[in-house]
Amino acid sequence: MRQENLVIVGAGPAGLTAAIYAARAGLSPVVLEKLQPGGMMSTTDLIENYPGFESGIGGMDLSMKMHQQAERFGARFEFGEVHRLVLDGGRRILHTDLGEIEARTLIASTGAGHRLLNIPGEREFFGRGVSTCGTCDGPLYRGKVAGVVGGGNSAVQEAMFVARFAERVYLLHRRDKLRADKVLADRIIATPNVEILWSNIPKEILGDQQGVHAMRVHNLKTGEDRTIPVHGFFVFIGLTPNTGWLKDVVKLSAEEFILTDPELRTNVPGVFGAGDVIDKEFRQITTATSDGARAARMAERFLDEYPR
Repeated sequence: MRQENLVIVGAGPAGLTAAIYAARAGLSPVVLEKLQPGGMMSTTDLIENYPGFESGIGGMDLSMKMHQQAERFGARFEFGEVHRLVLDGGRRILHTDLGEIEARTLIASTGAGHRLLNIPGEREFFGRGVSTCGTCDGPLYRGKVAGVVGGGNSAVQEAMFVARFAERVYLLHRRDKLRADKVLADRIIATPNVEILWSNIPKEILGDQQGVHAMRVHNLKTGEDRTIPVHGFFVFIGLTPNTGWLKDVVKLSAEEFILTDPELRTNVPGVFGAGDVIDKEFRQITTATSDGARAARMAERFLDEYPR
């Protein structure tokens, strides 16, 4: 079994920043990622609030810049999935697709995935009209009609991206005011081919062998149900943390986010959390990069305090 000074699980903005800081500190970090670098950041069409890019930057472009920077400083990237963390005395052992790895320190930055509605038709038509990535699938609906559910920043940004292509976009929100930042809320309200269905929730996705053809929605104020023809349906209602590999080892919140102290330490010595996977109020790229930098410094301090 090989041993590593620092293993970073997940290559979103938190993991990539941790890799940059750790590599510059001479910790020789290895980053394990099951998909592409960047995590959900890489699927964002345009990032307008990351410092230093006045005109914005594509999520994939920013992801690759971070990845290349980490590699330039000496971070190593390996692609494989981590299935579970096992504690053996004071040892932290990762069971992965690449075999068992003992981590002297570990940063968990596995992010979070999109939560689904669990309504009829959603899973049946997932990938055939139902999607959680407007950036990925928006161009498929050029000249068509799409439904989007959600009211936060992600839902609004994705709905506006889909609206670039679709003839019409219906945005369903269960309240009568969007949770998104005011600048985004004002922008989508002013988008001419977007209609916001206030106080509405989706009840069912309808389709056939060709894919989605309608959504059935329920008005929470009037109690009315109606069926609206759509060709695509996008879900942006929150996140589910990717913490299955840590269950029964690291303490998690009721929503299964990692619980950390102010220094990003978990209940397991030598294990730190960073990014969207931890229990915190704000989840932005900038807060994730801050977490990554702090977690890397805390891992460095741990290794100094507990040398081989």
